[in-house]
Amino acid sequence: IFNRDRGISKKVIELGLPVIVSNLSRSLMSLADMAMVGGLGASALAATGMGSMLMWTLLSFGIALRTATQTVSSRRLGQKIYKECGTALHNGHILGAILGIPTALLGYRFADKIIPLFLNDPEVIKLCIEYSSIVFLGTIFTIVGFVFQGFFTGIERTKIHMNVTVVANIVNVYLNAGFIYGREGILEILSSVKGFDLSWLGYLWSWFPFPEMGVKGAGLATLLASLWMAIHYFLYLFAPSIRKKYGVFSFRVNTVMMKRQLMLALPQGSQEMLVILGFVVFYKIVGMIGTIELAATEVVFTILHTSFLPAAGIGQACATLVGKYLGEKDTDKAETSMIESIRWSLIIMGSIGAIFVAFAHYILPVFSNDPDVIRIGVIALRLAGFIQIADAIGMTLWFALSGAGNTFFPALTEELIVWMVFLPFSYLTGIYLGWGYFGPWLGVGIHQTLFAIILSWKTLKGDWKEIEV
Repeated sequence: IFNRDRGISKKVIELGLPVIVSNLSRSLMSLADMAMVGGLGASALAATGMGSMLMWTLLSFGIALRTATQTVSSRRLGQKIYKECGTALHNGHILGAILGIPTALLGYRFADKIIPLFLNDPEVIKLCIEYSSIVFLGTIFTIVGFVFQGFFTGIERTKIHMNVTVVANIVNVYLNAGFIYGREGILEILSSVKGFDLSWLGYLWSWFPFPEMGVKGAGLATLLASLWMAIHYFLYLFAPSIRKKYGVFSFRVNTVMMKRQLMLALPQGSQEMLVILGFVVFYKIVGMIGTIELAATEVVFTILHTSFLPAAGIGQACATLVGKYLGEKDTDKAETSMIESIRWSLIIMGSIGAIFVAFAHYILPVFSNDPDVIRIGVIALRLAGFIQIADAIGMTLWFALSGAGNTFFPALTEELIVWMVFLPFSYLTGIYLGWGYFGPWLGVGIHQTLFAIILSWKTLKGDWKEIEV
């Protein structure tokens, strides 16, 4: 771990940096969204937080299709079978349509039946239904975007992912501001900024009396930004270096490869669904403790994106390099890619974790003006800061093993930890033993630490080097 390979370390950063920028932009825009929604009160915060968690539960297999597409594309890149990278993209979109269209329609239709299963507060339930029924419709566009992301990352074109994500996030925040607060509200906000003339930013809203939509507006902005992201990715396929080399418009369906992508996606899709559903239950447990505690949890999880999304960028770079080098039959470079990626993830997440511990009491007031939310959120953010090291290792190895084609073991491991350890511990300590907010967040630390230890053991076994994709 201490013998640095500068060449591969540089390659990790070259591939990972654009993904880090895109992930940071997503995180910063989410924080801006949170600040805007936070102005509507704790109930709106809790409602959009739960709605987002449920939406990501529906997107579980879409995220898995991204990984499957990236794994196959990077392996074929290493094998220099470039046209099959384009085939992996086609297969991913076919599977995505089969999954995404029914998911979007069912989520929209039954939002009012699903939401009350996870929330207690009538006001929060009402707002969550308003928000979720709209964002559920956008899941099909998000899944399309995920498949594009897997393809472009797999062929080492991560700058495209960066460009698309940054633009889509800017669109999301701009639309959020107008749809949430309406024409009068957004113009008032822009005119109140001291030292800068931002009135021109309100031009889009000035010609029509857009009403104040609240959480519905936040949902509509998310849907439209997801649609734009899918369109933007598609436009990049026309670049000659992509269109010709990878044959992206020569439509081919390879059923053998599609089956392989599906087999890669299924374990990870079940993992994403069960783990995110586990965190929905976690939200339910925290909500049983109190609405203020639930709002604080939503704020803290949003802030945590600033640490684990950059590390996820390193992980995606690692997955591409591992897949590529295994395609070239160079297992030593694949192993070194894991080591260098872990090093960078530890640097990033460890540094941000230290900031969380030292400055939590300055960070929370940026996202909420509720003194109770701030007081409780500081405790959780400091606890989260201490577990960044374990999270960095576990997350990077999760991506690394997925890039090698082993999606089953990491999926089963996390599913068992979440449902057999994390959630029972959170309920036992938070509700039954009366530890309150501290108990569930201590459970988060146990979850991350166990996951990192078990994946480290699995990686050191080395059987991932023999997997064929």
